[in-house]
Formats: sequence, structure tokens, C-alpha cells
Amino acid sequence: MRDNGPVTQREFTFPANETLVSTTDLKGRILYCNSAFISVSGYSRDELMGQPHNMIRHSDMPAEAFADMWDTIASGTPWSGLVKNRRKNGDHYWVNANVTPLLDRHGQPVAYMSVRTVPGRPRSMAPRRSMPACAAKAPSARFASATAS
Repeated sequence: MRDNGPVTQREFTFPANETLVSTTDLKGRILYCNSAFISVSGYSRDELMGQPHNMIRHSDMPAEAFADMWDTIASGTPWSGLVKNRRKNGDHYWVNANVTPLLDRHGQPVAYMSVRTVPGRPRSMAPRRSMPACAAKAPSARFASATAS
């Protein structure tokens, strides 16, 4: 796995109305990124363009999540999952990531588009006044992916 440098264990939160958008070529090199993605990542546009998208990968993310993503999108199927990303300064941020292959007229991927938003707080993780023990025992998912339908 790529070493993107030290991590701080500080979470960076971004506004819920922000949508982070980027596109990559088939090898994952960034072709486009919107201003929200640039701001949240902590990198400049020049630092991002042409670079592998995994430059924002956080070391806590299991490699299996990205293997699943690449297998899914290479087959022409969209993928969704909860992802922990690393900012340039080592802080992290969580996103609901939706990665969609952009297909040519023959149905073959020619690029990928990623649209990321602030994840909602899972219902099982919400504070519970009447049942605090249940909330404390609720499982937390590190990532999830959509299965092909």
C-alpha cells in the first residue's frame, strides 16, 4: 500500500452541503477535481492534477476495500462505500464515496467519476438516552460496498 506520510488522528469535518467530485483515468490518475475536493484534501489543484487518487488514502483503510472498489468499477458497475481519507497535513476525513465508471458506447470504462459526501451518522451509532448500553455495543462498520445487482 502507498505510504502517504504521517497521520495526526485529528478528524477534519467539512460542511454537509459540500460535494467532493473528481474524475480519474483508468489508472486512477486525477483528471479533474472540484474546488470542494481541493479544499478538503488540503492540496492545491496543481498538486492533485495528474497524481494517483490514492494520494489521499488513509493508512487505516483496509486494502481489501480498494481491491473491491477497483474490481467493481473495472467491470462497469458503480461502487459505494464509507471511506477514511487523509488530508495533506495528516488529518483525516470520512466520506460516503460513490465511484462510477464512465463508459464508452460499447459499455467499456474510459474514466471514473467519484462523488463524495459527508456520511450520515448510522442509526445504530446515534446516542440513546433510554438504552445507553445498546448504543455502546452497536457495531461500527469501517467500510461497506455495494454489490453488483
